[in-house]
Amino acid sequence: MKVAVVRVVFDVLKPRELDSTDLARSLCELDGVNLVNIVVREVDVRTETIRLIVEGADVDIDDVLDKLDEMGCAVRSIDSVTAKRQEEQ
Repeated sequence: MKVAVVRVVFDVLKPRELDSTDLARSLCELDGVNLVNIVVREVDVRTETIRLIVEGADVDIDDVLDKLDEMGCAVRSIDSVTAKRQEEQ
């Protein structure tokens, strides 16, 4: 039996110059990620506060955190994690 993380909700501070579409595409390229949803919650002079939802068959949270850091984003919190048991065949 394997347990996989299938959905993670992050509260993230991202630079305004980083386009949300570019961020979503970069995260979607990670192994195990099938869907990325970004909602802008607050806009400041230099940053945007976003709610980031990452879904997939087997999301590696560390890979997502590394990619966010690489792109200049700061994770404020992980607000929700959904895991699913996958029966081996």
